[in-house]
Amino acid sequence: MLRKFVLAFAVLALAAAFAGTVPTHGPGCWITVLQPSVVHGTPLAPGEYRVTVNNDKATFVNGKLSWTVDVKVENEATKFETTAIRYTEQAGQEKITEIRIGGSKTKLLFN
Repeated sequence: MLRKFVLAFAVLALAAAFAGTVPTHGPGCWITVLQPSVVHGTPLAPGEYRVTVNNDKATFVNGKLSWTVDVKVENEATKFETTAIRYTEQAGQEKITEIRIGGSKTKLLFN
């Protein structure tokens, strides 16, 4: 009985440790775009996007659609508590200029 309990606990602990992890080729996160936006000249409709980074390219994936844009990756001294998107309004459009990835020190810059 004790062996079954220990085995069940070990399996649950491993499942909890790997829950929500998605392999990526570098820093990545999920973001929610609440308004029509532009990132590096590419329009993004409101919705949820998986953002992954590989070298100097960021890929935004929404369902079956994906866009790849140039990005500069910077690391800060302290971790960001939450994922945050910084917008700049230019010519009447909301442009995504920065994404801070929550739980990491990584900042994605789009100029």
